[in-house]
Amino acid sequence: MPKPAPLQNTDALIRLDQVGYASGETKTAVLLAPRAPDGARVTVIDGHGRKVLAPVVGRSRGVWNATFRDVRPIDLTSLTRPGTYRLRVEGPVTAESPPFRVGNATELFGPLAQNSVQYFQAHRDGADQVAGPWRRQPAHLADRQASVYDRPSFDEDGRLTDALTRAGGPVDVEGGWYDAGDFLKFTHTTAYALVAMLLVQRDGLGPAGLDAETRHGVDWLDKMWDADTATLYTQVGIGSGLSTGDQRFLGDHDTWRLPQDDDRLAVTPGDGRYYQRYRPVFRAAAPGQALSPNLAGRVAAAFALAAQVEAAAEPARAKAHLAAAEQIFGLAETGDVGQLVTAEPRSFYPEDSWADDLAVGATELALAARKLGDPRAQDWARQATRWAKVNADNGSTAELSVYNLSAVADAELARALTAAPVAGAEIDAAGLGRDMRRRLDAGVKAAAGNPMGAAVGLGGSDYAARQLGYTAAAELYEHLTGDGRYATFATAQRGVTLGANGWGTSLIVGAGTTYPRCPHDQIASLTADAATTAGMVGAVVNGPNAATRIHELIADPSPSPCGSNTFAAYDRDDTHYTDNVRVSANTEPSIDFTATSLLAFALTAKQH
Repeated sequence: MPKPAPLQNTDALIRLDQVGYASGETKTAVLLAPRAPDGARVTVIDGHGRKVLAPVVGRSRGVWNATFRDVRPIDLTSLTRPGTYRLRVEGPVTAESPPFRVGNATELFGPLAQNSVQYFQAHRDGADQVAGPWRRQPAHLADRQASVYDRPSFDEDGRLTDALTRAGGPVDVEGGWYDAGDFLKFTHTTAYALVAMLLVQRDGLGPAGLDAETRHGVDWLDKMWDADTATLYTQVGIGSGLSTGDQRFLGDHDTWRLPQDDDRLAVTPGDGRYYQRYRPVFRAAAPGQALSPNLAGRVAAAFALAAQVEAAAEPARAKAHLAAAEQIFGLAETGDVGQLVTAEPRSFYPEDSWADDLAVGATELALAARKLGDPRAQDWARQATRWAKVNADNGSTAELSVYNLSAVADAELARALTAAPVAGAEIDAAGLGRDMRRRLDAGVKAAAGNPMGAAVGLGGSDYAARQLGYTAAAELYEHLTGDGRYATFATAQRGVTLGANGWGTSLIVGAGTTYPRCPHDQIASLTADAATTAGMVGAVVNGPNAATRIHELIADPSPSPCGSNTFAAYDRDDTHYTDNVRVSANTEPSIDFTATSLLAFALTAKQH
């Protein structure tokens, strides 16, 4: 039987999860119509053109933009038979969806978790590269003997104001992952990524290659911690250069290039590109001094999770990582905290919470100690309950992201307390569950007021990753409690990231039928050829963002090397999306975005 011909002269749009839906989960498509679709005929057709379902159009959720003034949900939940389908609307308005699948969650979402690992492989720094379509070469080998500099000063716009001052070195900081589309490396984001990745690995949810990738990341984090001097290094490279004075230089963000190009630079001190080859390293604090608690907590958590993963097969390595976690956690400043340390400049990652980091750090220390038979497990668990109580009492409803690890802290500590009660605990598993529900309930409430059902709103910084943070948090809650009350919410937030948004595009490269083709990523942009037609698969981009920010980035009148205005008709006055390599606020991927994706999809593939 021939495939059905697509509908002609469509004037409305259908947005849905382009990867698909697990057979037993709630499934909601969204119709964006130019007028009220009263009396519209809705059908689901299979790959042979047969009508298999006749759903109805739901009540209006409001307006999308000046063209698509009526937004309506269409419930497809009763479609449970595995297969590939399309949704059609005919009558007052006409629309047809892209194809979507119904099937097994592991088959649908397991490959997305696998693609996340490929993204990390493609963004390795250093000598240890993975063969693949991006033909990566060793890069930044000068990081093996890098100089340490005092923390730099910046103006309110994040621009460097003074020359760098050398403070020590050399130190070996070769390896790790590039943070985003640039070549900077951050302890703050790497620790977050490792927490998410090691959770997946520890619980046996990991795709192929994850163990090697986490080892690569942990090996670099080892280098960023000097136990002998109690020094935590936070960053390799400097984003912005110095554009004034007699010591001007270019920063990482000032040249579009492949990473190995930096190793070919013939430069001496004072040359404009000196710091692109001989990259500066910065510290969180002077040797032996107290550490910003957000960093101390999350880095300790990453090392303690590594210890849990290594405990059975590599007990000596596990004990070394437990010792590192203990030492770092013990240096956390919890009195006069002041401004948190994340990156240079801090505006790259303006985190403002830290009790969640300490809660997850102490929890993972306790769990690692239990695995290794260390008697300090109870004390660390007790400390974890203290910080979890402080965190719960602050009333925050922040979703899981690089800025807030509360969902992970709550779920991990509840699991630990259920397995072994702790005398003197300041919060119990029930209280941790209430904190998780409070955060998820805030997301459910926000989604109810959004035309696309998106908890994070219409757009903004870290948009796609924050949507997936809600999905991951809801899955963590269900894995912990068996309570599926947030399952529909989790599916909807995942769907927004995979195409059920106003622009009808997946925000993950390689996922769905329409996805970013021009990510703001130097490796993807400068290596793309016939061998990489699918793009930098697994990369989670930012997604829609404030229109004012997008206007700033597309002001350059010269032609973009990769870009399209295909999505302009779907923009709102306040929020825009464009698939353009120049528009980092829409299309730049990062390791923290992609780690959140890995966690969300690994949990989803296992749950259903």
